[in-house]
Amino acid sequence: MAGDEQPLTSRQESVRTLFDRLAAERDRWVERNRAFHEADRAYLRFLIPENASVLEIGCGTGDTLAFLQPSRGAGIDISPAMIEQARQRHPGLEFHTGNAEDPADLARIDGRFDVILLSDTVGFLDDIEETLRHLHRFATPRTRIIVSYHSRLWEPVLGLAETLGLKMPQGQLNWLSSTDIAGLLTLAGWQPVKREWRQLVPRRLFGLGTLINRSVAPLPGIRKLCLRNYVVARPAAQAPAKQPSCTVLVPCRNERGNIENAVRRLPRFCPDLEVIYVEGNSKDNTYEECLRVQAAYPDWDIKVMKQPGKGKGDAVRTGFAAARGDILMILDADLTVPPESLPKFYRAIASGQGEFINGTRLVYPMADQAMRFLNWIANRAFARIFSFLLNTRFTDTLCGTKVLWKRDYDQIVANRHYFGDFDPFGDFDLIFGASKLNLEIVEVPIRYADRSYGETQISRFSHGWLLLRMVLFAWKKLKAF
Repeated sequence: MAGDEQPLTSRQESVRTLFDRLAAERDRWVERNRAFHEADRAYLRFLIPENASVLEIGCGTGDTLAFLQPSRGAGIDISPAMIEQARQRHPGLEFHTGNAEDPADLARIDGRFDVILLSDTVGFLDDIEETLRHLHRFATPRTRIIVSYHSRLWEPVLGLAETLGLKMPQGQLNWLSSTDIAGLLTLAGWQPVKREWRQLVPRRLFGLGTLINRSVAPLPGIRKLCLRNYVVARPAAQAPAKQPSCTVLVPCRNERGNIENAVRRLPRFCPDLEVIYVEGNSKDNTYEECLRVQAAYPDWDIKVMKQPGKGKGDAVRTGFAAARGDILMILDADLTVPPESLPKFYRAIASGQGEFINGTRLVYPMADQAMRFLNWIANRAFARIFSFLLNTRFTDTLCGTKVLWKRDYDQIVANRHYFGDFDPFGDFDLIFGASKLNLEIVEVPIRYADRSYGETQISRFSHGWLLLRMVLFAWKKLKAF
């Protein structure tokens, strides 16, 4: 393999020489800017799931990789002196000396990884697009690549800091915005799923900097002034070889008149389709109606369950825990989201266009009595707020139909301790969890219909108060940390 290696360019030679010289004093520079490095690593830990396998391109002394506590951690760096320190400090991780722009050097690293991390590395690459293409060799369809870099707006400040000896020298860097990085990822066959901006003040300043970073820096219009930006991407979508199975979960409470229509109107949109009714202690014999429908449609795979607790969130958790489908769907029993629209959701996720599919009722005109005017205004407002909080465009967070892969739902459950049991609706438990996992979130418009049976179980004011609490909760967990 050595004979296939590419000679270093003059720029790559200068980068290697610089970091060989800086290896012995890197700790001093990190300590001098401890607040910045600690905040940067904390956000990377937020982005990267626990026990993930991580490959870091441009790993330096391996401290960031070790901080992430990966199940398997590998790093490559052009500087032999940096790699020597990395091996001494972190013997449980694997490190390689090599040029990440050279396929022959990358070939020395075996296997695939959950996460590929480039922290500042894009600033030193001669050909960013081609390097990003080479990294597909380490990716599965579920791999996430994370590119972190500094804002172009800060380059004069950073240059002055180097001149004054306040920042480690780095030489001539590529001039890139987060938009540029996202564009290069797209050209290289990666699909960006998230962008974020952090650290308006990269110093503690006796606590003032931390306060500003948590309370002011995340605000719209201000956040793009931050020093640090992050782009998360996944491999470009590819349709699976066969049609995956699907479970349609129907949470139902006092919906007796809609139970049979949920099955009668549901298209058989995949070869292996399971329907689960989860009944919530109704007063109108909904549970008995579920059992009747189960017996009346023996050619359908129908299960009937009683939820142990209260609320739609509990019903969703109960049903999804018992589901066997590769894909999980929610169909509210009021049928205001027509069952006939579910093939669109299936097509969107099975084709790889998205990994978390959210219904939206606020694109097409809706039936006259489908949504009260105040509810419409509130839904619009909260959608804008949550779009900002989640860095993903939402037009409707409260549409009951949400679709995701069971394997991703299992990861949401495994990481639920980060958010806790906070959501009686069930919608935000899934939305926040999907955002935390960096899933590609896609909306599917549906035509929202009137109820044909029963009464709405949404209270505008008590549930509106709960939504405000969700906003504050999301701010704390997703932005202000």
